[in-house]
Amino acid sequence: MLPFLKYEFLQNAFLTGIMVGLLAPVLGVFIVVRRQALIADALSHITLAGIAANLLLGKWSSFFAAANPIYMGMAFSVGGAIFIEQLRKVYKHYEELAIPIIMSAGIGLSVIFISMADGFNTDLFNYLFGSIIAVKRSDVWTVFAILVVVLLFVFFMYKELFVLSFDEEQGKLSGIRSNWILVAFMAITALVIAASMKIVGILLVSALMTLPVAASIRIAKGFKQAIWLSVLFGEISVISGMFLSYYLDLASGGTIVLCLVVILCLSIFCKKFTGSRKVGHL
Repeated sequence: MLPFLKYEFLQNAFLTGIMVGLLAPVLGVFIVVRRQALIADALSHITLAGIAANLLLGKWSSFFAAANPIYMGMAFSVGGAIFIEQLRKVYKHYEELAIPIIMSAGIGLSVIFISMADGFNTDLFNYLFGSIIAVKRSDVWTVFAILVVVLLFVFFMYKELFVLSFDEEQGKLSGIRSNWILVAFMAITALVIAASMKIVGILLVSALMTLPVAASIRIAKGFKQAIWLSVLFGEISVISGMFLSYYLDLASGGTIVLCLVVILCLSIFCKKFTGSRKVGHL
């Protein structure tokens, strides 16, 4: 009998991993096309601040001690995503500054909250590097709810997201209500990043959003094909990474990312030897 069919914690990890392996690459394609690949790092650090804040408050309040820290992390992440969009408007000619500003704020808050909470503990290490044994059934349902929201949003807003990703100014001129669409996109991206923490960890979550896309654009012949290939590579890496981490007793986050690196290397060599399309031409 396969282990994930036998133990509940592995069932939880497998189901969550499957959903995260779908969510992260789907949004990652739009993020990479918008040239905002580092946004996942910024939001992951602000999410860590939220988780650390919840653990700190848990020392003083039984309510926060009993609450799942990921919910506070999601709140901080969504707030950070909204701030990034606002800062992009403030720095119209230097929009890329919004990402390091939020990243720096997230790191600063995380250090302060962690120090006030008397340093690292097991929970924080699980969020930093990922742990399949830390995934609970409540996490599965949380990720499932996010999955439904994200898929509905991408399905109904696909054309608008496509236009805004390739040419935001042209999208605005064509009458697309870009403000609320981009804010909503950033918010659901923040939710996906927060939901991915238990599987791949805060320090590695950006890899799950960017590496499958980096591999897919090497061989994809169009934008939609890049999305499907990104999801395929994401799922392969998550499933193989969880199996390897279980049997070899390795950290799930690092194992999944290394599987992604292998897939990326294979796509690069495939492109090199087949002499197909140029990098990034979707």
